[in-house]
Amino acid sequence: MRKNSKNHRENLKKTLLELLKKDEDFRYEVMGLLGYKEIIDEIRQLRRDFNEFVKLSEERWKENEKRWEENNRKWEENNRRWEENNRRWEENNRRWEENSKRWEENQRVIRWLMVALQELKYAVGVGFEFYTAFVIKYILKQKGIDADVRTHVNLPVDGYKEVDVFCDEPLIVAETSLSLRSIEEAEKKIEKLELAAKSAEKLTGKKIFMKFFSVEFATKEVLEFLRKKAQEKNIELIVGREIDVSNLFI
Repeated sequence: MRKNSKNHRENLKKTLLELLKKDEDFRYEVMGLLGYKEIIDEIRQLRRDFNEFVKLSEERWKENEKRWEENNRKWEENNRRWEENNRRWEENNRRWEENSKRWEENQRVIRWLMVALQELKYAVGVGFEFYTAFVIKYILKQKGIDADVRTHVNLPVDGYKEVDVFCDEPLIVAETSLSLRSIEEAEKKIEKLELAAKSAEKLTGKKIFMKFFSVEFATKEVLEFLRKKAQEKNIELIVGREIDVSNLFI
């Protein structure tokens, strides 16, 4: 009987071991009876969580790989654009350098032209002032007066007052202008002539003998204004180059 009981235990043991190996639910129940149920549940939950984490991580990695690929494409495109922009900047720099050289050359030409025009303007202006002096000399000769008529005279009165044409004896001042296109310009010239006359009287202590205003080119409106002012202020008006002074001796 003891032998049968022992055999029965051995058979039961083998059966239990087989069940523990092959039957997961049975094994789980036994673990629960032994006090490991909560631990097993936690382990299973951890496994499920881990598997879920792995799955999500794989999905994220795939998504990140797509983003990285897209970013790489964008970076490559940006690099191509930067290279193209660099080429354009280099080309623009070359053009700017060429334009700078051309600008410098143009500036030199412009400066030369400005100097030439200024010299031409001065030459023409001086020529007309000398012409005015010749005409005044001629008019005085017609009056029986031989006088020294000069151009570009600075009168030391209240500083210096420049007079286009000046004669000390008899006392004569003249203002000249190549062209007048507005009444405002003409008014300023007449005011300058009046101021020159007062300065000459103050400097010499003499009375003005004659005042002249000479203009080569002027509009019809300006000429009418000048004739009116000449009558009002006792000014001799010379318009254009009407008198041949080529044979005058000064």
